[in-house]
Amino acid sequence: MIVILGPTSSGKTSLSLKLAKRFNGEIISADSRQIYRGMDIATGKVKADNDYCLSVAEGGVENSQNKKNNFSTRSKNNFFYGVINGIPHYMIDIINPDEEFSVAEYKKTTIEIANDIIRRGKTPFLVGGTGLYIKAVVDNFDIPRVLPNKELREEFERALVESRITNQESRILEKFYKELLKLDPGAENIVDKNNPRRIIRALEICLVTGRAFSELYNKGEQIFNSLQIGIDVSRDILYKRIDKRVDEMMKDGIIEETKSLIKKGYSASLPSMSGIGYKEIGEYLSEKLKVKNEKLEKDIIEKKIQEIKWRTHDYARRQMTWFKKDGRVRWVNGGKEAEKLVKKWLT
Repeated sequence: MIVILGPTSSGKTSLSLKLAKRFNGEIISADSRQIYRGMDIATGKVKADNDYCLSVAEGGVENSQNKKNNFSTRSKNNFFYGVINGIPHYMIDIINPDEEFSVAEYKKTTIEIANDIIRRGKTPFLVGGTGLYIKAVVDNFDIPRVLPNKELREEFERALVESRITNQESRILEKFYKELLKLDPGAENIVDKNNPRRIIRALEICLVTGRAFSELYNKGEQIFNSLQIGIDVSRDILYKRIDKRVDEMMKDGIIEETKSLIKKGYSASLPSMSGIGYKEIGEYLSEKLKVKNEKLEKDIIEKKIQEIKWRTHDYARRQMTWFKKDGRVRWVNGGKEAEKLVKKWLT
């Protein structure tokens, strides 16, 4: 398995497409935000070839170029996203925004898809920026299966919604994070203090099992021989790319997409709707109802755009901190360097 990782806006998509095409690969997404259907703009999804997708979905044996498709039934069902620039992609658009999908489920499904790709004589590329997804597969984490604690989640979500009204969300997150660290000090190395979904999941596991969450994530015997390639981008360049991407999100219709999600009944308390971009735009739409002054409305959206940029900068920093802890990652500055690494490793 070849892993392409790095912070948001580092160029993982374009590099992975080039390498997968060059080395007969298929791509499995390792992005915990792209798993949600209907959440496309803020998550940076690339559209798949619809004609090819229909051909596969309808069980056809040939795509639009009259070439046989060899996707297994398991891969086609639910987890096959489509073909992008001739490369099949998986694990994108697999659940609705109000559905659960645990790290354990991600690991199990990804391993099945990767093994299917290998059986067909191709190379699986695991591509994304969600560090826990990547480590769960690469290190074969033994992840406990624990059902969600409804009461705990309701308390957590209620506190978060109330905190957003008073702009106290960071304090509420800090409170729950400290509760987690009391039960499991080692969680500091695994759980991002700014990720509500990860905090509540770790708390659930500690409370239900009576054991430290960090101790339950034990490495198993490795299933795949993996080459991990990280994209190294200077912070200045990365921030400029992020800011440009946020501006493009606004042009592409992130406000309309968020409106559509809210109209479908997806509330602000959902983990999916607290993701960067949707959270801020949701707040803008809510605040917009309270003002009738065009200038004030413009000020609100400009403030929210800046918040998206700052939150994304912070997220990128945290991603790099996580990835840099793994000494096995081979850092590259460009495609040629990455191609040489893959070629040498495969031979």
